[in-house]
Amino acid sequence: MTTPDEHRPYPPVPQAAGPYPPPPAAAPAPGGPSPAVPASAAPPTGPAPAGPPPVPPSSSPADDSPRARLAALRQEVGKAVVGQDAAVTGLVIGLLCRGHVLLEGVPGVAKTLLVRTLAAGLHMDTKRVQFTPDLMPGDVTGSLVYDSRTAEFSFREGPVFTNLMLADEINRTPPKTQASLLEAMEERQVSVDGTPRPLPDPFMVIATQNPVEYEGTYPLPEAQLDRFLLKLIMPLPERAEEIEVLNRHAHDFDPRDLAAAGVRPVAGPEDLAAAREQVARVRVAPEVLGYIVDVCRATRTSPSLSLGVSPRGATALLTTSRAWAWLSGRDYVTPDDVKALAHATLRHRVQLRAEAELEGVTAETVLDGVLRTVPVPR
Repeated sequence: MTTPDEHRPYPPVPQAAGPYPPPPAAAPAPGGPSPAVPASAAPPTGPAPAGPPPVPPSSSPADDSPRARLAALRQEVGKAVVGQDAAVTGLVIGLLCRGHVLLEGVPGVAKTLLVRTLAAGLHMDTKRVQFTPDLMPGDVTGSLVYDSRTAEFSFREGPVFTNLMLADEINRTPPKTQASLLEAMEERQVSVDGTPRPLPDPFMVIATQNPVEYEGTYPLPEAQLDRFLLKLIMPLPERAEEIEVLNRHAHDFDPRDLAAAGVRPVAGPEDLAAAREQVARVRVAPEVLGYIVDVCRATRTSPSLSLGVSPRGATALLTTSRAWAWLSGRDYVTPDDVKALAHATLRHRVQLRAEAELEGVTAETVLDGVLRTVPVPR
């Protein structure tokens, strides 16, 4: 996403700039469709969505409601991160639902910068942990340290005591350390020496993993994957977006100095708390509840899957659909809300059979088939 010129601290990219001429229009194939078909009219034959659609803009620029403040977060994040609207929306939905998010993308697509900018726009604390094979559980949760002056042990908090914890490359650390996050993610507390210690509120774990390097990694078990509310795919930027990235760096953009980029807090924990109360009042008709259950049950009978969506996954789909309906300005959930969040909520909760993988089947194609075949309530 690119911000309007009046809010962008960088000069706009010229439309036709020397070595960057616009790509030529493709000629239509004989008897084929015209390449000028609008995106809204094209059939949905492309890849599955990486995440939920972007948050609709606020209807009034003077609107000071929690919804408007969270919607303004897109523009604020866009001052540092080009594109990735779907990822921003997914992270906001994770915060609204008190869930955790798994980010997947190749190195260099601004996963860390996105989390830092989101924390700055929400006026929240954030900490980053680089997960490595020698990382110990105490390095994440904290540990008891002996104080020679008092001859007593005192607790030193780990990086998990924050609002947004970035667990970078979580699949590079052994299962013992991965498991240290389970209590923090589910119970929102850590226990050290038998003493439970509550975590700040709001609290969300944003874990990243690299989809192209599996040597020396420890894949997350299904039980831990199910603890993540959403799995968001961060794709490579489009050509125009990548030119904008280079243009910003050519004009002295420093990703380590977000204040110089103009990023400022546009919402805070109090807005998030008020938004959560409003999301809890979003109505869900019995027909929509049945539709969510039918979608999840269809994954359990799919011949391509050895593991379908559990009841926890169905609950997660209900929760994210309500949050998306609220962000869209409605107090009720429609089947389209369920479809919009189905991929991001369910893609990591299903497991393919080995023979299906050999045939090139993916979780995305299975979910596409499920959404096509399950009857939609009218």
